[in-house]
Amino acid sequence: MRQRFTTAGAVTATALTAALTVVLAVPAEATEYTSALKIRGIQYNAPGSDSNNCTTGNSKQEYLTIKNYSSSTTVNLKGYKVKDASASGNTFTFPSNHYLQPGDYVKLRGGHGTDSDANNVVYRQNCNFMWNNGGDTIYLYKSNGSHADTHKYTASANDSDGNGYITYHG
Repeated sequence: MRQRFTTAGAVTATALTAALTVVLAVPAEATEYTSALKIRGIQYNAPGSDSNNCTTGNSKQEYLTIKNYSSSTTVNLKGYKVKDASASGNTFTFPSNHYLQPGDYVKLRGGHGTDSDANNVVYRQNCNFMWNNGGDTIYLYKSNGSHADTHKYTASANDSDGNGYITYHG
């Protein structure tokens, strides 16, 4: 059986292909990484007056929540890295085994404390603030160095209620 194609049909097919190409194009900053671990939220502005004094300060109130969104895979955080956008490179690398079961989360807090799988907390063992109150970029890297998740925020654009906390990935 012979099929006939008309010029109009060829033009329509070409136009449809071009339209799909445009619709499927995604800007680089909207890239969704394939990692099970993602940034769930950030308390970038600790409640109270900012003080990085290890005894009386509030840097423990600044934290980043990382969640395992996998439904079946446990992830070990050892070697994962969290970084901000500063030139000085505020960076934290998870130094030891900390396992996140599917659906579980961990809060990476400022200040000194005892890490606990049971309490879902890891301390940076540093009393300096990591996140800028006005805005910053949060980078989460896998232990092999590849991107797991990235979010850029500004207080005015992303924190509508002004409480210093922003939620990502629900």
